[in-house]
Amino acid sequence: MGKLALAAKITHVPSMYLSELPGPRQGTRQDAIDGHLEIGRRCRELGVDTIVVFDTHWLVNANYHINCSPHFKGLYTSNELPHFIANMGYEFPGNPALGALLAKTANTMGVETLAHERTTLAPEYGTLVPMRYMNTDQHFKVVSVSALCQAHYLNDSARLGWALRRAVEDHYDGTVAFFASGSLSHRFAQNGLAPEFAFKIWSPFLEALDHEVVEIWKRGDWKTFCGMLPEYAAKGHGEGFMHDTAMLLGALGWSEYDGRAEIVTPYFGASGTGQINVVLPVTPAAGTAIPKPVASSAEGYTSVATRL
Repeated sequence: MGKLALAAKITHVPSMYLSELPGPRQGTRQDAIDGHLEIGRRCRELGVDTIVVFDTHWLVNANYHINCSPHFKGLYTSNELPHFIANMGYEFPGNPALGALLAKTANTMGVETLAHERTTLAPEYGTLVPMRYMNTDQHFKVVSVSALCQAHYLNDSARLGWALRRAVEDHYDGTVAFFASGSLSHRFAQNGLAPEFAFKIWSPFLEALDHEVVEIWKRGDWKTFCGMLPEYAAKGHGEGFMHDTAMLLGALGWSEYDGRAEIVTPYFGASGTGQINVVLPVTPAAGTAIPKPVASSAEGYTSVATRL
C-alpha cells in the first residue's frame, strides 16, 4: 500500500544552529545544512508526506516509544549545550495515524512499542535540527521514535526498523522517509578542550574507524557492518549506542541489504565527534536476515499491556 521512499543517516549537530547566528561560528556548518536541504529536496521530489526520525536524543529506559502528537510547536533550548541551541523556535504537523500503525505492527512482530498521541512530550533536537532545515514550511508531517535506548538489544532495534517498514508498506496509504539521526563516533572533547576540537575528531583511532565504516557502506558490505555493529557502537562511542543505525539497517533488510551509500555531506568533525549525511537507497528486501525478537522472548517476560 504505502512506500518507504528514502532512508538516510543524518547529522544533527547543534553547531548547525550556531552557524546561522552572527559571530565567529557563522557559516561554518553550511555544508551540513546544505546536506539537509538536499535530502529534504529529494523527499519532496519523491512525494514523501511523513518523515520518521530515529532520534538519538530521546532517552528511554524501557520499551520503544513513538511521539506522534498531531502538532508540534514551541521554543527549544538544549539541556546539554544551552550555549549552542537556545530559544530555537519550531513548528510542524505530526501524524497520529501513522504512529499508531507503526506501534501496532511493531508489537505484532514481538517488539514492544508505545505510541503517544495525546502527549505534551516535545521532540528532542535529533528531530528538531533536521526539521529546521528540511521542513521550514511545514510541508512534511513528522513522527519521532526513541533511539537513545539505555536497556535495549540492538537486534530488537533492527527488528523494530523492519516492523516500521512493514507498517508503511503493508498498511499505510502514503509515502514515508526514515532518518537515523545520530553521529558515527560520538566521543566528545574533554571538558576545557571543546573549542580546540570544534572541527576535529577526538582521536586518530576513532577517525580511522569511522572512515573505514564509511568505506564499508560505500561498498555495500552490510553483512560485515551488521556483524561489527555491536562492537563499533561500544568502541566507537556510538551515539545512542547506535540504535538509530540498527533501526535504519533493519528497515532496509539488515545484512540482506544490497544498496550502496551515497555521501551527501562528507564526513566531518564536530566537538570531537564524527558526523555525516548519507542516503541509503531503498531496495527490495525479503526480511530473511532480520533478527528474531529478544526482549519479548526473555524468561519471565510479561507484556507491557498487562502492567500499565
